[in-house]
Amino acid sequence: MADLLRDEAGTRDLRSMMSELATTDFDTHALEAVLTTPVTDLPAWRVGEALAEAYVVDHRQCEFPWPAGRDLKNPTSSPAGTDLVGFQQSGDSTRFAFGEVKTSEQEEWPPSVVTGRHGLADQLRQLRDSTSTKSALVRYLGHHSITAAWKPRFMTAASRFLSDPNDVSLFGVLIRDVQPKPQDLSGKATSLATGCPGTTSIELRAVYLPTHTIATLTSAAVKASR
Repeated sequence: MADLLRDEAGTRDLRSMMSELATTDFDTHALEAVLTTPVTDLPAWRVGEALAEAYVVDHRQCEFPWPAGRDLKNPTSSPAGTDLVGFQQSGDSTRFAFGEVKTSEQEEWPPSVVTGRHGLADQLRQLRDSTSTKSALVRYLGHHSITAAWKPRFMTAASRFLSDPNDVSLFGVLIRDVQPKPQDLSGKATSLATGCPGTTSIELRAVYLPTHTIATLTSAAVKASR
């Protein structure tokens, strides 16, 4: 998970491109300072998103090739828009996968990040119902794919999307550090299933951490990266 927080793949690409600029030891140290992501400065919600991404990638044959962190001008700020944008292997083909992630310490079931305005359920409903919202994500990923090694996967997913804009996989992941209860997601799962297009899949998942540990997520991520 720590490699997701530091975006090690992106750092390797930048180091490869910029290494020729470092002609002295001073330049080399300066380059490493530019490329280093201080994990200790990251807020807990960034660690929560990395946990969610790691779960979906490992368990649902997904790939999110352009991490949202690359779009942040301030590494501790909150990005606008959908949290996870990428692909899911679907049979012998590939289709787009979009995900929303919420991290909550609130001792309510469900927490307000699920039920509130612009909460997890509202964001997934927007993705489910709005072709323009999904199209914006396709454009976003398409711009980054033009010279990328994963361009063929984008083209396959885009072909499916052009044939049917509902042919996507949606994920909602809730990160919590309280007692697990079905009420967290069961009601919203039922409401999102109502009226869901037949070619759209929606999966809601809650990841429960030990009680009262969200506040220590960043330090735990630092330990894991050593």
